[in-house]
Amino acid sequence: MRYLVISDIHANLAAFDAVLNDAGSFDAIWCLGDLVGYGPDPNECVARIQEFDHLCIAGNHDWAALGKLDLNQFNHDARVANAWTREQLSPIARAYLEARPTRIERDDFLLVHGSPREPIWEYILDLEQAAINFEHFEEPVCLVGHTHIPIGFVVDLELQDYYRLVPPYPEPLRLGNPKMRMILNPGSVGQPRDGDPRASYAILDTDAKTWEVHRVEYPVEVTQERMRAHGLPHRLIERLWLGR
Repeated sequence: MRYLVISDIHANLAAFDAVLNDAGSFDAIWCLGDLVGYGPDPNECVARIQEFDHLCIAGNHDWAALGKLDLNQFNHDARVANAWTREQLSPIARAYLEARPTRIERDDFLLVHGSPREPIWEYILDLEQAAINFEHFEEPVCLVGHTHIPIGFVVDLELQDYYRLVPPYPEPLRLGNPKMRMILNPGSVGQPRDGDPRASYAILDTDAKTWEVHRVEYPVEVTQERMRAHGLPHRLIERLWLGR
C-alpha cells in the first residue's frame, strides 16, 4: 500500500491541492490532525479529504474549533482564527470533525497528532521528549504532526541509543528493522515552520517499507488573499511567506 501522510493542513486548500497534485498515485490518505484552524478554507478542506479513502485523527485546532478546548489556551492570533473557524464550520464539517478519534492503531503504526503520551497537546521537539514517548506505544512506528516540522526520531533497541533524522534524506528511510523503532513527522501542509514555506508531506510505502518526505510549492498569495478577505490576523498571513 502507498499512503499519502499529511498533517496540519490548517484550512489551507491551495496547499492541500498542491500536495494532492504532487503526490502521484496513492491508495489512501493518513491525516495526522489539524485539518482546520489558522487558514481561510475550513469547510473546503474537510470536504476535500472526504473525496479519498482516508484515516484522520483529531488535532488541537480541530478541537478548538469544536469548542472542546478553551481558546484561552492559545495565543492571541490562534484564538482569533479559531473563534472565526467556529463560526464558519458547516454542520456537515462539524459532524465530521466531532467523529475524529485522538489515536488510530493500524498494523505496525500508531497515528496521533501530538504524541503517544498526550495525543492532542504535547509537542515532540527533541530527543529527550522522543525518548520518553517511546515508552508510551508498542508499535514499531508512531506517526505524529503538531510541530509543523518534518523530522524523525529513532531508537536503536540493541544499543538503547537515540538519534534524530532531519530531511532531506539522501534516500528514502528504510522501515521494518526489528532493532529500530521510530517516531516520524511529515511536517505541515498548510503552515510549515522549518524555514521552508513549501507544503510538506510524506509517502509511506508499506510494501517497500519506506518513508519519504516531499516538499511542493503552492500559491501562497492565494491563501493570503483569502485570509485578508476574512480579516484573519496579519501575522498569520505574513508567516506563510517565511515558513515560520
